[in-house]
Amino acid sequence: MPASTHAPSSSRADGLVRALGTFGLAAAIVNITVGGGIFRLPANVASSLGAAAPVAYLVCAVAMGLIVLCIADAGSRVSLTGGPYAYVGVALGPYAAFLSGLLLWMLGLFATAAVSTVFAASLGQLVPALGGAVAQASVLIVVYAFWALVNVRGVALGARLNTAATVAKLVPLLLVAVGGLFAVRGAHLTVTTWPAASDVARTSLLLVFAFAGIETALVPSGEVRDTARTVPRAIALAMAGITLLYLGLQASAQGILGPALPGSATPLADAAGLAFGGWGRTMLLAGAVISMFGYLGGMTLSVPRVVFAMAADGFLPRALAAVHGQFRTPHIAIAAQSLLALALAVSGTFEGLAILANVSALALYFGCAVAAWRLRSMAEADGGAGGVRLPLSGIAPFLAVPVILWLLTGLARDEWIAFGACVAVGSVLYLVARRTS
Repeated sequence: MPASTHAPSSSRADGLVRALGTFGLAAAIVNITVGGGIFRLPANVASSLGAAAPVAYLVCAVAMGLIVLCIADAGSRVSLTGGPYAYVGVALGPYAAFLSGLLLWMLGLFATAAVSTVFAASLGQLVPALGGAVAQASVLIVVYAFWALVNVRGVALGARLNTAATVAKLVPLLLVAVGGLFAVRGAHLTVTTWPAASDVARTSLLLVFAFAGIETALVPSGEVRDTARTVPRAIALAMAGITLLYLGLQASAQGILGPALPGSATPLADAAGLAFGGWGRTMLLAGAVISMFGYLGGMTLSVPRVVFAMAADGFLPRALAAVHGQFRTPHIAIAAQSLLALALAVSGTFEGLAILANVSALALYFGCAVAAWRLRSMAEADGGAGGVRLPLSGIAPFLAVPVILWLLTGLARDEWIAFGACVAVGSVLYLVARRTS
């Protein structure tokens, strides 16, 4: 999640060394952003747009670039911890801060559950004995219990395991994205009919799942050299690299599988199998399983901290802010988050869960864009621009807001109802907390 902001001065009281340059920051963004969703998304995108799928990737990349500029601009003006939870609150008030925290939690919850479904399906393909609904549910119970126990015992162990797991994801993805291009059939990449704008909006909405996370560019901001130049350059470099990787994966999967792509539960693994043989498929599945296993560990580490923080602030039941007496971790929040994510993963589908995660993300990004405009206006009213000067940051909110609203037109009626119900329940909890505080 986005981190707190920083002062533009190069001398900081926290003593951090500004040693992170453009390539180092760009590499960190790529590592965080390329998660489990891309192992499943090519099939979903192909089912909607076919060979015209690259259009949605490009639209989503531009949208996320504008959104991150808004987050960077807002973040440079508020020196409080909490990311959107902090600077949306400063700009728009306590209820807006609560909503941003709620949306941040919903994003993490639904994203974790969505990736869990792909993890279970990929593991079932790799180990046939673990296929089937009952076996996959049992696997998820074991995995969630494992990561919950690891993270209850302390943050250090969970972080080490998660770091080790993330190394496995880029090698098989590059194998398919680059090597797979030599096995494509040109006829499978021919666009016969260009999709309607509504279909592109719906598909781009789903693809937000693959790009979300780039906002973590601000996490190491206190250790970035020449922030005003490094941050936008790193964002541009990372966005270009991620977009090229995703386009390569989509082109390879589409060109290799053709009409079989939309119905594939493990599209990249199936493409690797046809292109390289059984070893390629096994390698891709193993890489996907390890990558998503690490992703689930990372989310079990981070998302409960949102629940814990909101409970500590009085927005959620106080019991969720309890700290384990021995391990000093938010054990109740970890257990509650893990149980809820497990229930959603077992009962839901990837696309439905991913859409809800993406809507939560876009609603959060909308708040960040409005906050960026509001904070800039407040700073200018006080006689100075303030903050870090980033290219296009002055107009980014005015470009990002209509793009976000357009992406949200791809949401179906029942998905609006589900999202609205979550926000309504959260708002009731907020009102109850305000009255009892």
